[in-house]
Amino acid sequence: MEPENDTHISEFLLLGISNESELQPLIFGLFLTMYLITLFGNLLIILAVSSDSHLHTPMYFFLSNLSFVDICFISTTIPKMLWNIQMQSKVITYEGCINQIYFLLLFAGLDDFLLTVMAYDRFVAICHPLHYTVIMNPWLCGLLVLVSWMMSALNSLIQILMMLRLSFCRVPEIPNYFCELNQVVRSACSDTFLNDVMVYVAAGLLSGGPFTGILYSYSKIVSSIRGISSAQGKYRAFSTCASHLSVVSLFYCTILGVYLNPADAHNSHSSAIASVMYTVVTPMLNPFIYSLRNKDIKEALKRFIEQ
Repeated sequence: MEPENDTHISEFLLLGISNESELQPLIFGLFLTMYLITLFGNLLIILAVSSDSHLHTPMYFFLSNLSFVDICFISTTIPKMLWNIQMQSKVITYEGCINQIYFLLLFAGLDDFLLTVMAYDRFVAICHPLHYTVIMNPWLCGLLVLVSWMMSALNSLIQILMMLRLSFCRVPEIPNYFCELNQVVRSACSDTFLNDVMVYVAAGLLSGGPFTGILYSYSKIVSSIRGISSAQGKYRAFSTCASHLSVVSLFYCTILGVYLNPADAHNSHSSAIASVMYTVVTPMLNPFIYSLRNKDIKEALKRFIEQ
């Protein structure tokens, strides 16, 4: 007799990074430390940009938005993980899992769009410096951020609505420390063909599109830099892009490293460990990349701390 589909399950089980009980205190301390570093680092970037009038420019406006999104991104997963470890529980409610997936997709999409917008900002600044202030006016900057929110929210809503149609035969066990969309879909006992199609379409449009835009922007930037005669001018132009290029490389390399793994890797704890790279490590390192490699941010942080 086939098991009856249960579309009203009340919870999912998050298997976490490791089942070893003696490792849980170490995992708790490590992730709590990384979470606090991420909050503190990104919050400092936001406060430095907002408090220093020299940083009231489009580039730093987008950077402060990226820092805010990174805080929200990591806060979607880590507090629940820490709570489960502290309570020695693996449970997340059905509603909690749905909300977690929605906000993960929302903030991951925003990261993607904001990095693309920042690439466009650098393209205009280097390739069209005389028209920079006219093109990158406050109205356009606000519009670009608003459109990024709308596109990411729309994608998240579509993916969630597609997921709500799935049925589950038993309480799903997710081999991760958060509700990852692909893993939740794979645990369903109903047909997931449409869900798989939507995931690939969204990945192509909302990840491939921005990535193509970033590549195009930097191809034009490289061409413009090559046309600069002095070595000092080339260095100055490239230095304005170095931090952003580092963050873009980190973001895309970590995500591709997770999702280009063989399918069976998503059914093991190796997937959870790999997911740490883009859900925790990337948001944590972004403030360090921008503060250590950006003279303006370092000076603004110094002035802010000395106040």
